[in-house]
Parts: sequence; C-alpha cells; structure tokens
Amino acid sequence: MIGFVVVSHSEPLAAAAVDLAMQMIHGEAPPVRVAAGADGGFGTDAVAIAAAIDELAGTDGVLILTDLGSAVLSSELALELRESTQPVRISGGPFVEGATAGIVRAATGGTLDEVAAEAAGALAAKQPHVDEPGAAPAGVGVVDATAAPASLVATAPTQGDVVERDVTVVNPVGLHSRPASLVVKAASGLGTVPTLTDTTNGKGPAPANSMISLLALGATQGHVLRLRAEGPGAAEAVDALAALIEDGFGENG
Repeated sequence: MIGFVVVSHSEPLAAAAVDLAMQMIHGEAPPVRVAAGADGGFGTDAVAIAAAIDELAGTDGVLILTDLGSAVLSSELALELRESTQPVRISGGPFVEGATAGIVRAATGGTLDEVAAEAAGALAAKQPHVDEPGAAPAGVGVVDATAAPASLVATAPTQGDVVERDVTVVNPVGLHSRPASLVVKAASGLGTVPTLTDTTNGKGPAPANSMISLLALGATQGHVLRLRAEGPGAAEAVDALAALIEDGFGENG
C-alpha cells in the first residue's frame, strides 16, 4: 500500500486534513504520517519530514502532500536526508482535496502513479461549479473535470461482454464525497473498472475508481447514471454498482 506524509506549516491544519480524508475510508486505511510545524510553532522541518518518510519504509511508495510553497522546499531537502529507499513523490495537487482523493485511492490498492495522479487532479471536481457562465480567467487553463488521468482509466479488454444499465440517483444529496468514496471502494473489488456517465447533464464517462472524476459528474438526486462495464465480470460489476446507487448509498433510511 502507498503511504503518505502530510507536510504543513500548521499542525492543527494537517490533523484536520487527515481527519477529513479518513472519514471517506471504508476499510483499511493507508499509513499516514504528519510532519507539521517547526519547534512547536509555525513552519516546516526537513529533518522531521525525512523521519516521517523513513517510518514508511515498508510501503510500496510515499506521496508527500504539502500546503505552501516552502513546504515543498523542505520536502525536497528531506529527500536528500532520508535513509529509506522506497519511491517518493511530492504532490503538486491541492492540500485538502489532494489528501482526500489520494488517500481514498490508496485505500483501494492504487499504485504510486495512480495515487499521485488522483491527488494532482483533485481540483477538477470544483471547476464545473465556479465561475459559471463564462470562460476561464486569462492565463488559466481549462481542464475536463470528468476526464480522469490516463493512469486511472481502465484499458479496454480484448474480449468479453459489454454491459450497460441506467440507474437513477435517489439519495437526497446525490453523488457527493461519501457516496463517491463508496463507489471507489466497490470498484476496487471488481474484475473490471466500470464507468459512469450522467445522462441527465451529459457529463462523463468517469471511471469508478476515481473519486475526483465521480465528484466532477455533479450527479444530484433524480439524475440518471449510465453504468458501463466491459470484459469478464462486466454484468457482476454493473449489478454491484447499481445496487449501491439504488440503495441510496445507505443514506435513505
């Protein structure tokens, strides 16, 4: 499993970000270490970050999540000070959203590449909901919020069935963070990675193993989601996700 080092200038901020991410975990959580504050106050400490990385020496890799620019500089220095040899990445993604998206993906067995990509793209779920209508401000790139990073998209199988099914979202809040994390968890145990398309608003398809892509669909109560899976186990995969959605993700009772 992938481990995380959360680097912040503020220890309470780091603890709150980790707590939020852990609320989305349903099952075994990935190992997380916090390296926040300096000398009991505000700042970052490269030695403490290096020690946190070394505590995760038994993982398949480590993703470092940072809050401000100087935290990145401290993390880069920590890479020179550490003694462990597992692969380590410093994420350029947003601090809170990246922590949640990355930790959820790691909990389902994502590789370091997949986890890093999910954390890096974590702002995508916000983009359809701000600055509408109109173009992005000058100098700001436009991102397809429902398109997951390439490493998260399942490769189309060469044989097997293609199964599609339309399901209506019934829970009052729709496909928000908790339901999305439940879909990611369910997708991790399937033989194929289904996709979800919101046929009501035209967004998608989103791979079921990407929390950020699922949130970017913007699916609310009454929207129709088209589930699609290919290859061996496609029918079982679609049935499993359909049951989860039709049950309202456990939020209707």
